[in-house]
Amino acid sequence: MKLLNGTELASYIKQRQAHQVRGLRQSQNINPKLAIVVTVDNPIINLYMRLKKAYGADILVDVDVHRVKQTEVEVLLNKLSIDGSIHGIIVQLPLENPQQTEEIVNLVAPTKDVDALGRDAVFEPATPMAIMWLLSGYNVELKGRKILLIGRGKLVGAPLEKLLTETGHDVTVADRSTADLKAITLEADIIITAAGSPAILYPDMIKHGAVVVDAGVASEDGKTVGDVAIEMYDRDDLTITPQKGGVGPLTVCALFDNVIRVAQKISEQQN
Repeated sequence: MKLLNGTELASYIKQRQAHQVRGLRQSQNINPKLAIVVTVDNPIINLYMRLKKAYGADILVDVDVHRVKQTEVEVLLNKLSIDGSIHGIIVQLPLENPQQTEEIVNLVAPTKDVDALGRDAVFEPATPMAIMWLLSGYNVELKGRKILLIGRGKLVGAPLEKLLTETGHDVTVADRSTADLKAITLEADIIITAAGSPAILYPDMIKHGAVVVDAGVASEDGKTVGDVAIEMYDRDDLTITPQKGGVGPLTVCALFDNVIRVAQKISEQQN
Protein backbone atom coordinates (compact mmCIF):
# COMPACT_ATOMS: atom_id res chain seq x y z
CA MET A 1 0.00 0.00 0.00
CA LYS A 2 1.17 3.49 -0.87
CA LEU A 3 -0.17 6.32 1.27
CA LEU A 4 -0.97 9.74 -0.17
CA ASN A 5 0.29 11.69 2.83
CA GLY A 6 -1.14 15.21 2.71
CA THR A 7 0.50 16.22 5.99
CA GLU A 8 3.95 15.71 4.49
CA LEU A 9 3.20 17.85 1.43
CA ALA A 10 1.47 20.47 3.59
CA SER A 11 4.61 21.03 5.65
CA TYR A 12 6.52 22.15 2.53
CA ILE A 13 3.71 24.44 1.40
CA LYS A 14 3.42 25.90 4.89
CA GLN A 15 7.11 26.90 4.90
CA ARG A 16 6.67 28.66 1.57
CA GLN A 17 3.55 30.48 2.80
CA ALA A 18 5.22 31.60 6.05
CA HIS A 19 8.03 33.09 3.97
CA GLN A 20 5.54 34.90 1.71
CA VAL A 21 3.61 36.34 4.68
CA ARG A 22 6.80 37.54 6.39
CA GLY A 23 7.67 39.38 3.19
CA LEU A 24 4.23 41.02 3.01
CA ARG A 25 4.41 42.08 6.67
CA GLN A 26 7.98 43.32 6.71
CA SER A 27 8.45 44.95 3.33
CA GLN A 28 4.87 45.90 2.40
CA ASN A 29 3.32 46.48 5.84
CA ILE A 30 0.41 44.22 4.81
CA ASN A 31 -0.93 41.90 7.51
CA PRO A 32 -3.00 39.18 5.78
CA LYS A 33 -6.29 38.51 7.53
CA LEU A 34 -9.02 35.87 7.10
CA ALA A 35 -12.56 36.36 8.43
CA ILE A 36 -14.70 33.27 9.09
CA VAL A 37 -18.47 33.68 9.51
CA VAL A 38 -20.20 30.87 11.45
CA THR A 39 -23.89 30.41 12.26
CA VAL A 40 -23.96 26.92 13.85
CA ASP A 41 -22.22 25.25 16.75
CA ASN A 42 -21.18 21.63 16.21
CA PRO A 43 -18.05 19.55 16.94
CA ILE A 44 -16.83 19.16 13.34
CA ILE A 45 -17.15 22.88 12.58
CA ASN A 46 -15.48 23.80 15.88
CA LEU A 47 -12.59 21.49 14.94
CA TYR A 48 -12.26 23.25 11.57
CA MET A 49 -12.17 26.62 13.34
CA ARG A 50 -9.37 25.50 15.65
CA LEU A 51 -7.34 24.05 12.75
CA LYS A 52 -7.66 27.21 10.69
CA LYS A 53 -6.82 29.49 13.60
CA ALA A 54 -3.78 27.38 14.50
CA TYR A 55 -2.57 27.26 10.89
CA GLY A 56 -3.02 31.02 10.52
CA ALA A 57 -1.03 31.61 13.71
CA ASP A 58 1.81 29.41 12.39
CA ILE A 59 2.21 31.40 9.16
CA LEU A 60 1.27 34.80 10.70
CA VAL A 61 -2.09 35.22 8.96
CA ASP A 62 -4.65 36.71 11.37
CA VAL A 63 -7.90 34.71 11.63
CA ASP A 64 -11.06 36.35 13.01
CA VAL A 65 -14.04 34.09 13.75
CA HIS A 66 -17.44 35.82 13.73
CA ARG A 67 -20.15 33.70 15.38
CA VAL A 68 -23.49 35.28 14.52
CA LYS A 69 -27.15 34.49 14.00
CA GLN A 70 -28.05 33.90 10.36
CA THR A 71 -30.25 37.01 10.37
CA GLU A 72 -27.09 39.09 11.03
CA VAL A 73 -24.97 37.53 8.27
CA GLU A 74 -25.92 39.85 5.41
CA VAL A 75 -24.97 43.03 7.27
CA LEU A 76 -21.73 41.44 8.51
CA LEU A 77 -20.68 40.19 5.05
CA ASN A 78 -21.33 43.58 3.47
CA LYS A 79 -19.15 45.16 6.16
CA LEU A 80 -16.32 42.60 5.79
CA SER A 81 -16.40 42.83 1.99
CA ILE A 82 -15.53 46.55 2.05
CA ASP A 83 -13.10 46.35 4.99
CA GLY A 84 -9.60 46.93 3.55
CA SER A 85 -7.92 45.04 6.40
CA ILE A 86 -9.73 41.78 5.48
CA HIS A 87 -8.16 39.75 2.65
CA GLY A 88 -10.31 36.62 2.70
CA ILE A 89 -13.83 35.74 3.83
CA ILE A 90 -15.30 32.29 4.47
CA VAL A 91 -18.92 31.48 5.19
CA GLN A 92 -18.60 28.24 7.14
CA LEU A 93 -21.13 25.68 5.91
CA PRO A 94 -23.59 24.29 6.81
CA LEU A 95 -25.61 27.35 7.74
CA GLU A 96 -28.25 27.45 10.46
CA ASN A 97 -30.80 27.52 7.62
CA PRO A 98 -29.17 25.76 4.63
CA GLN A 99 -31.93 26.94 2.25
CA GLN A 100 -30.27 30.37 2.20
CA THR A 101 -26.82 29.03 1.30
CA GLU A 102 -26.78 30.19 -2.32
CA GLU A 103 -28.04 33.65 -1.46
CA ILE A 104 -25.57 34.13 1.40
CA VAL A 105 -22.36 32.88 -0.26
CA ASN A 106 -23.04 35.25 -3.16
CA LEU A 107 -22.85 38.21 -0.74
CA VAL A 108 -19.10 37.69 -0.29
CA ALA A 109 -17.03 40.02 -2.50
CA PRO A 110 -15.67 37.76 -5.32
CA THR A 111 -12.13 39.11 -4.76
CA LYS A 112 -12.27 37.92 -1.13
CA ASP A 113 -14.21 34.68 -1.72
CA VAL A 114 -11.30 32.39 -0.82
CA ASP A 115 -13.59 29.33 -0.56
CA ALA A 116 -14.84 30.07 -4.10
CA LEU A 117 -18.47 29.35 -3.26
CA GLY A 118 -20.03 32.42 -4.87
CA ARG A 119 -21.16 32.48 -8.50
CA ASP A 120 -18.52 35.08 -9.47
CA ALA A 121 -15.62 33.58 -7.49
CA VAL A 122 -12.18 34.21 -8.98
CA PHE A 123 -10.32 31.48 -7.05
CA GLU A 124 -10.22 27.69 -7.24
CA PRO A 125 -12.15 26.05 -4.34
CA ALA A 126 -9.81 24.84 -1.58
CA THR A 127 -10.64 21.12 -1.38
CA PRO A 128 -10.57 20.41 -5.14
CA MET A 129 -7.29 22.35 -5.31
CA ALA A 130 -5.94 20.26 -2.40
CA ILE A 131 -6.91 17.01 -4.14
CA MET A 132 -5.13 18.09 -7.32
CA TRP A 133 -2.03 19.07 -5.29
CA LEU A 134 -2.07 15.69 -3.55
CA LEU A 135 -2.31 13.70 -6.79
CA SER A 136 0.34 15.85 -8.46
CA GLY A 137 2.64 15.71 -5.42
CA TYR A 138 2.66 11.90 -5.58
CA ASN A 139 2.91 11.81 -9.40
CA VAL A 140 -0.47 10.15 -9.91
CA GLU A 141 -1.11 10.24 -13.67
CA LEU A 142 -4.67 11.25 -14.55
CA LYS A 143 -4.44 11.26 -18.34
CA GLY A 144 -6.04 8.24 -19.97
CA ARG A 145 -7.35 6.84 -16.69
CA LYS A 146 -10.96 6.34 -15.61
CA ILE A 147 -11.71 8.77 -12.79
CA LEU A 148 -14.78 8.34 -10.57
CA LEU A 149 -16.07 11.09 -8.29
CA ILE A 150 -18.50 10.05 -5.58
CA GLY A 151 -20.61 12.99 -4.46
CA ARG A 152 -21.63 16.12 -6.33
CA GLY A 153 -21.68 18.58 -3.44
CA LYS A 154 -21.09 22.31 -3.73
CA LEU A 155 -17.81 22.24 -1.81
CA VAL A 156 -15.98 19.36 -3.47
CA GLY A 157 -17.74 17.15 -6.02
CA ALA A 158 -19.26 19.75 -8.35
CA PRO A 159 -16.22 22.07 -8.60
CA LEU A 160 -13.82 19.12 -8.91
CA GLU A 161 -15.92 17.61 -11.72
CA LYS A 162 -15.75 20.98 -13.53
CA LEU A 163 -11.98 21.26 -12.96
CA LEU A 164 -11.25 17.76 -14.26
CA THR A 165 -13.65 17.97 -17.21
CA GLU A 166 -12.22 21.32 -18.31
CA THR A 167 -8.73 19.79 -18.38
CA GLY A 168 -9.95 16.96 -20.62
CA HIS A 169 -10.00 14.03 -18.18
CA ASP A 170 -12.36 11.03 -18.32
CA VAL A 171 -14.69 11.65 -15.35
CA THR A 172 -17.77 9.76 -14.13
CA VAL A 173 -19.82 11.03 -11.19
CA ALA A 174 -21.82 8.86 -8.79
CA ASP A 175 -24.31 10.33 -6.33
CA ARG A 176 -27.34 9.30 -4.26
CA SER A 177 -29.27 8.42 -7.42
CA THR A 178 -26.63 5.87 -8.54
CA ALA A 179 -28.28 2.44 -8.46
CA ASP A 180 -25.24 0.12 -8.43
CA LEU A 181 -22.21 1.92 -6.98
CA LYS A 182 -20.05 -1.21 -6.86
CA ALA A 183 -20.40 -1.82 -10.61
CA ILE A 184 -18.99 1.67 -11.27
CA THR A 185 -16.25 1.63 -8.62
CA LEU A 186 -14.86 -1.66 -9.97
CA GLU A 187 -14.29 0.03 -13.35
CA ALA A 188 -12.45 3.07 -11.96
CA ASP A 189 -8.68 3.55 -11.92
CA ILE A 190 -8.93 6.57 -9.61
CA ILE A 191 -11.74 7.09 -7.09
CA ILE A 192 -12.22 10.42 -5.33
CA THR A 193 -14.98 10.26 -2.76
CA ALA A 194 -16.58 13.26 -1.07
CA ALA A 195 -19.99 11.91 -0.09
CA GLY A 196 -19.73 12.53 3.66
CA SER A 197 -21.22 9.06 4.36
CA PRO A 198 -19.27 6.77 6.70
CA ALA A 199 -17.97 3.55 5.11
CA ILE A 200 -19.56 3.59 1.65
CA LEU A 201 -16.43 2.09 0.05
CA TYR A 202 -15.32 -1.45 0.94
CA PRO A 203 -12.33 -3.52 -0.26
CA ASP A 204 -14.41 -5.70 -2.62
CA MET A 205 -15.58 -2.57 -4.48
CA ILE A 206 -12.12 -1.48 -5.70
CA LYS A 207 -10.11 -2.89 -8.63
CA HIS A 208 -6.51 -4.04 -8.17
CA GLY A 209 -3.96 -1.22 -8.02
CA ALA A 210 -6.52 1.61 -7.91
CA VAL A 211 -5.94 5.05 -6.40
CA VAL A 212 -8.43 6.09 -3.69
CA VAL A 213 -8.71 9.65 -2.37
CA ASP A 214 -11.06 9.98 0.60
CA ALA A 215 -12.20 13.60 0.88
CA GLY A 216 -15.40 12.75 2.73
CA VAL A 217 -16.09 14.12 6.21
CA ALA A 218 -18.81 12.73 8.46
CA SER A 219 -19.47 12.32 12.16
CA GLU A 220 -19.92 8.85 13.65
CA ASP A 221 -20.14 8.15 17.40
CA GLY A 222 -18.71 11.61 18.06
CA LYS A 223 -15.67 11.01 15.84
CA THR A 224 -14.79 12.55 12.48
CA VAL A 225 -14.61 9.83 9.83
CA GLY A 226 -14.27 9.57 6.05
CA ASP A 227 -16.11 7.62 3.34
CA VAL A 228 -13.70 4.67 3.23
CA ALA A 229 -14.30 1.59 5.42
CA ILE A 230 -11.41 0.78 7.75
CA GLU A 231 -11.05 -2.67 6.11
CA MET A 232 -9.77 -0.93 2.99
CA TYR A 233 -6.42 -0.47 4.71
CA ASP A 234 -5.94 -4.26 4.81
CA ARG A 235 -5.31 -4.21 1.06
CA ASP A 236 -1.66 -3.72 0.10
CA ASP A 237 -2.14 -3.03 -3.63
CA LEU A 238 -3.85 0.36 -3.33
CA THR A 239 -2.58 3.93 -3.40
CA ILE A 240 -4.79 5.61 -0.81
CA THR A 241 -5.09 8.59 1.52
CA PRO A 242 -4.41 7.73 5.18
CA GLN A 243 -7.27 7.73 7.71
CA LYS A 244 -5.94 11.04 9.05
CA GLY A 245 -3.77 13.55 7.22
CA GLY A 246 -4.82 13.03 3.61
CA VAL A 247 -6.76 15.80 1.88
CA GLY A 248 -7.58 17.80 5.05
CA PRO A 249 -4.17 19.39 5.74
CA LEU A 250 -3.82 20.43 2.10
CA THR A 251 -7.32 21.94 2.06
CA VAL A 252 -6.26 24.30 4.84
CA CYS A 253 -3.08 25.10 2.86
CA ALA A 254 -5.08 25.83 -0.30
CA LEU A 255 -7.45 28.11 1.57
CA PHE A 256 -4.61 30.18 3.02
CA ASP A 257 -2.90 30.20 -0.39
CA ASN A 258 -5.93 32.10 -1.69
CA VAL A 259 -5.80 34.55 1.24
CA ILE A 260 -2.09 35.22 0.55
CA ARG A 261 -2.86 35.79 -3.15
CA VAL A 262 -5.36 38.52 -2.24
CA ALA A 263 -2.76 40.22 -0.03
CA GLN A 264 -0.10 39.90 -2.77
CA LYS A 265 -2.44 41.51 -5.30
CA ILE A 266 -2.95 44.48 -2.97
CA SER A 267 0.82 44.68 -2.54
CA GLU A 268 1.30 44.81 -6.33
CA GLN A 269 -1.33 47.57 -6.62
CA GLN A 270 0.50 49.63 -3.98
CA ASN A 271 3.83 49.45 -5.85
